[in-house]
Amino acid sequence: MPSCRVSVACMAEAVVGILATSEAKGISWIDQLYVLPGFVGQGIGSALLGHGLASLPRPVRLYTFQANAGARRFYKRHGFSAIEFTDGSLNEERCPDVLLELAAARHQPQRSIVNGRTHHE
Repeated sequence: MPSCRVSVACMAEAVVGILATSEAKGISWIDQLYVLPGFVGQGIGSALLGHGLASLPRPVRLYTFQANAGARRFYKRHGFSAIEFTDGSLNEERCPDVLLELAAARHQPQRSIVNGRTHHE
């Protein structure tokens, strides 16, 4: 991961999770998010993802295996949507995967209150 930014989660001086991110051609990537099996379900993955997303411009993309239902549910909870399904012929493991994306936030008109009236900007 020489071209990635890497963040780690530690407990009792041991690394229990890792997040690797990168940017290329206007797209941010989650290259790897891994939490040791004994630490899954404790918020470590969410904390790492939140840390990464705080500094990554949108859109943010990642691949996960189609069969990894847990990962797919995790990313869906964090706002990612499937944008492409592949047969896996281009990945190292040759397993069908899915490309997920957290799209750029749509501009929401901001409301402000001036002299007791609500204004939309």
